[in-house]
Amino acid sequence: MHSPDLDHLDLAILACLQEDARTIAETIGAKVGLSAAAVQRRIKRLRESGVIEREVAVLSPRALGLSMTFVVLVEMERENLAVLDAFRRQVLAEEHVQQCYYVTGTADFVLVVTAVDMAGFETFTRRMFFENPNVRHFTTSVAMDRVKVGLTLPLTGGT
Repeated sequence: MHSPDLDHLDLAILACLQEDARTIAETIGAKVGLSAAAVQRRIKRLRESGVIEREVAVLSPRALGLSMTFVVLVEMERENLAVLDAFRRQVLAEEHVQQCYYVTGTADFVLVVTAVDMAGFETFTRRMFFENPNVRHFTTSVAMDRVKVGLTLPLTGGT
């Protein structure tokens, strides 16, 4: 499930950091049974090896006036590398797209999009889909409630 060079202490450190990335090494060390210096060395190794990709602040969309969330299934006109790569670049440049997955099935991409209101989402759809000749079709679902949102990963072997 995880890289063989991660031991139980690495996993315990990662669990602490997933909960709050600002937790200081002394506090983590006290929880996992290591010195602060040992925790710092392990965190540095986890960053350098790419296990920790980045550390960010999680913002409240509602507090920023982004009260609407949409799940959009996008079907491309043609499925060739140039079309897919161009759409990926467009998605990466679009700040309203929170998540994007290239998927199997009837849709090619699934997007999670945030907007201030329906008018903002309509502006987004014009820019991303209607003005893109490579988008064949898109289907939108409006999120009625944010039940669970996060990027934490399971660190135990069980399901």
